Amino acid sequence: MRLTKKTLSTLLGLLFLGFIAGSLLWEVVERIGAALGVALDLSIGPIGFDVHALSLSVRANPGSLLGVLGGALLFRAL
Repeated sequence: MRLTKKTLSTLLGLLFLGFIAGSLLWEVVERIGAALGVALDLSIGPIGFDVHALSLSVRANPGSLLGVLGGALLFRAL
């Protein structure tokens, strides 16, 4: 898919979903590794925003980067 004004929101949505999916998948891999006795923590502290009544944060990790890359590749494939 080509990047235009109309497809920009699709690209940003795919990148965001890839970021979240990659982060969650990496966390699952880390927890499985911890259960098997392999300690591996490559996460960076929480990234997010805090509006007094609402707070959202994500711990970025290598899976986050891989997820964003996957989202970009998926956008190109569409």
